[in-house]
Amino acid sequence: MAPSTNEANQKLSRNALIALVIGSMVGSGIFALPASFGRATGAFGAIIAWAIAGTGMLMLALVFQSLSQRKPDLDAGIYAYAKAGFGEYIGFASAVGYWIGCCLADVACLILIKATLGTFFPVFGDGSTPIAIASATVLLWSVHVLVLRGIKGATALNTVATYAKVIPIFLFIIVAAITLDGDLFAGNFWGTATPDFSDVFNQVRSTMLLTVFVFVGIEGASVYSRYARNRADIGFATVVGFLTVLCLLVLVTLLSYGVLPRQHLAGLPTPSMAGVMEAMVGRWGGVFISVGLLISILGNYLSWSLLAAEVLHSAAVNRTMPSFLARLNVHDVPSGALWLTNCVIQLFLLVTWFAEYAFTLALKMTSAMTLVPYFLVAAYGLKLASRGETYKAFEQARVVDWIRSMIATLYAVGMIYAGGPKFLLLSSILYAPGTLLFFLAKRERKEATFTPLEAILFAAIAIAACAGIYALATGAISI
Repeated sequence: MAPSTNEANQKLSRNALIALVIGSMVGSGIFALPASFGRATGAFGAIIAWAIAGTGMLMLALVFQSLSQRKPDLDAGIYAYAKAGFGEYIGFASAVGYWIGCCLADVACLILIKATLGTFFPVFGDGSTPIAIASATVLLWSVHVLVLRGIKGATALNTVATYAKVIPIFLFIIVAAITLDGDLFAGNFWGTATPDFSDVFNQVRSTMLLTVFVFVGIEGASVYSRYARNRADIGFATVVGFLTVLCLLVLVTLLSYGVLPRQHLAGLPTPSMAGVMEAMVGRWGGVFISVGLLISILGNYLSWSLLAAEVLHSAAVNRTMPSFLARLNVHDVPSGALWLTNCVIQLFLLVTWFAEYAFTLALKMTSAMTLVPYFLVAAYGLKLASRGETYKAFEQARVVDWIRSMIATLYAVGMIYAGGPKFLLLSSILYAPGTLLFFLAKRERKEATFTPLEAILFAAIAIAACAGIYALATGAISI
């Protein structure tokens, strides 16, 4: 069946897909890196952290690239791979986890927008004051109206925002490279007064969820594969977008250690990149970076809104989510999924009023919620390579893909471990009620909700959720 004229007009070029990947990753996280890493580690620990994260995420990007070529029929990306590899409920869990992660990423964007404005207008405070939450609500529903008018129009705006927000980051890198103080960088190298390899390990571990957060969005082109003009562009956009962002992240982090002492970096308010720029060139530099941050986060917020609605819609089209989430409006926008997404973002936004460190919590919870979907994609790639499915006999690419998938799988497991039990319990609190959507989908199809194995898995999630709620109630963990 030939695509409709309207559908054909919504197709995305290679450049638009690359911009979608970069736009999804370059957002609030990169502007907070100097202080986030300054609190956690010295330059040596940062180098190790980025080497681990860069290798693990590059392998994941290559897995996405390979799967887009070997499984072209799976055009719903991150959700479809989990379902094809491990069954319907696992696929659902991947979809709902990734979707909630997208919602939390949008919450982090909204908080940081208001926190940045708070440096100029105190009424916004740290981004979680009543005025900040009210104005964030207005922005939330304004973007909702924009996206309802068409995916291509929204992605075109995202492309413009992507180019615009990279400019202040490049300027920061150039100025930092020119003003780099080698002695200061050396003093910040170990992160401690005396060299200590054992302490470096703890420093690196404390940065792991931060590195995951700034790479979240790597799957943007894969999620939007049904909109690609050419499927070969999906893998290309994923790898090129990833490598571009990795270079920016490493340079912003390491160059900052040559501008200010680590303790000063650690104490900088959000967005800390503005504080470093101000230290180099004066007040105008901080203002310039803050403006760039606002553009960056607005584009990043738009990307996450698109991705969140798309993953819900794709799962609904494949009948793993309720049918109302599969509805498209006259502009071919998944309106049902978009409404639910923004209602959940609104709910999370209200919860931030009660969180002591709202931005940090949203940042780390985004990482925690997306790690399981990433793990399932890597594991599916490993499964295909292990079984030889889609490979010819004695095909060398099978060995290469197996190695890449194994590294990506181990990386995802390692990141889940680095996050610790707190974030697993908090994730379970979100996964458990999300299963209601699975129940509704099964009810529509008049099918039993779970297989015996799926029932055991859901029971484990429910028990973990109860334990998490109890820990919150007793103060054992806090938000």
